[in-house]
Amino acid sequence: MINRVLIRIKVVQMLYSYLLTKSEFKIEPAPESATRDKRFAYTVYIDTLLMILRLSGHNAGLRQLSPLAGHTIHPALSSSKLVRALRDDDQIKGIIVRKSEQTDEMSDAISPIYFSLIESSAYKNYIKSKNHEMAGDVKFWAAVLPTVVLKNEKFVECARRNPDFSISGLEKGVDMAVATLESFSDNRYMLRDASRSLTASLDKAYELYHALLLLPAEITALRDVRIEAARHKFLATAEDLNPNTRMIENPIPAKIAECNDMTEYLKANPFSWDNDLDMIQRLLDRIMESKIYQDYMEAPSTDYQTDCEFWRSIMKNVILPSDDLAEALESRSVYWNDDIEIMGTFVLKTLKRIASSPEAPVSLLPKYKDDEDARFGSELFMNAVSNFDEYRSLVEKFINSTSWDPERLAFMDLVVMVTAIAELLSYPLIPIPVTLNEYIEIANSYSTSRSGQFVNGILYSVINHLREEGRLNKN
Repeated sequence: MINRVLIRIKVVQMLYSYLLTKSEFKIEPAPESATRDKRFAYTVYIDTLLMILRLSGHNAGLRQLSPLAGHTIHPALSSSKLVRALRDDDQIKGIIVRKSEQTDEMSDAISPIYFSLIESSAYKNYIKSKNHEMAGDVKFWAAVLPTVVLKNEKFVECARRNPDFSISGLEKGVDMAVATLESFSDNRYMLRDASRSLTASLDKAYELYHALLLLPAEITALRDVRIEAARHKFLATAEDLNPNTRMIENPIPAKIAECNDMTEYLKANPFSWDNDLDMIQRLLDRIMESKIYQDYMEAPSTDYQTDCEFWRSIMKNVILPSDDLAEALESRSVYWNDDIEIMGTFVLKTLKRIASSPEAPVSLLPKYKDDEDARFGSELFMNAVSNFDEYRSLVEKFINSTSWDPERLAFMDLVVMVTAIAELLSYPLIPIPVTLNEYIEIANSYSTSRSGQFVNGILYSVINHLREEGRLNKN
C-alpha cells in the first residue's frame, strides 16, 4: 500500500536532510567584522587544520610539491579516520581550493614540524596502538597541536610574516583548531538516525491511512450526538423530534472502524481524533452544507453501494481538500501534509473495494505490497549515501560539459539525481522511463520550477554514459 512513488519521495527528503546536516566537523566561519587579533586567529586556525593534512602526507592546497614528498608517512597518520574525514569535508575542500590560489606562508614549517612530531612521545604511543578509532585520532592531534605545532619555532616564524601577528591570536587559532577536532561527530550515528527517520516517516504514512479511515466514524458519532441533543431541546421542532437518520445509519463507518485489520492496527499503534473535536465539528458542518450530503439524504432509497459511494465522495470532495484537516495533520506530524495526497488515494481505493464486496468482511490494505517494496526504501537510501560522491561526480561531469550553468544546480536537484542514479544502477527490473519520470516529477514538486527540465537533461546524459561504459544494460 505504501507504494514506490511515496518511498522515492521519502528517500529524497531524508537524503536531502541528512546531507544538509551531515557536518562531521564544526568549521568556524570567517569573522565578518573583527579586530586584527581575531582575523589573525582565524588565519592560524585554518592553517592549523590544513597543517594536520599536510603533516599526514596530503598536499592540501600547496602550490608546489609537499616538502614531505619522498618520506614514508606512517599509515597511522596518512590513513587515519580523522584525516580522511577532514580531507573529505566539503568546507575543508573549499578552503583548500581557495588556499591553492594564495601565497602559502606555512609551507616552510611543514618539515620541521613533522620531524618534531615523529620524535614526540605522543606520536610514538599513537603509532603503537593497533586499533585507531576516531576518538584516539582526536586525542592525539588535540595533544600535539598545542605541544608540538604551536611550540615549533619555524611555525611561529612563518606566522610572524602575517602583519596581523600576535601571540594571543596565534594561541587562539590553535585552540580553535583543537575545539574543531573535539567537536567531531561520528557520521555513523547521523546516518543511523537518518535511516531510522526514513522508517519512521513510512510508518507515519501508514498511520495516516488508518487515521483518515477513522474520520467517517468520528464524524458520524458527532452527528448522532447532535441529533440526540436536538431531540432534548426545550423547544424541539418536528424535524428535531423526527430527524433524517440516514447518515448515522450508514453502516460503512462502523464496518471500517470495527474491522479486524483496524482493531489489530490500533492495538499495536494507538490513535484517536479525541483532541481534534473542533476539526471534526467543522468537517461535519461542511459535509452537511455539501450537495453530496443533500442529494444522499433526499434520495428515495439507498443501498450498500450508495452508502459506500457517499463516503467516498465526501472523502474525496470535502474531507481530503479541507484546510481544517491540513492544519490538524500539520500539528500531528511533520510528514503528513506531504503524505496526504498519496494516502488519500489509497483511502479512496479502500472505500471502492469495500463497495465491491458487500458480504465480505472489510479488509484494509497491507503496509507494503511485498517484501521487496518493504526493503526498497532503506536499500535505496543506503545505496545513495554510500555512492553519493561517485554519483555526484557523474552529475557534475555533464553539468560542466553542457550549456547548463553549474550555478543552477540547486542542492535538491543534486539529491534527486543522485537517488535516481542509485535506482538506475541497483534495480535492473525497474524500466529506465519509470525511474526517469518519477524523479523528474519529484524535482518539479520539491525543487525549482525549471528543475524537471534540468534533471531530465542531465539524467539523459548520465544514462547514455552508463550505457557506453556497459554499467547500464536495461531499457
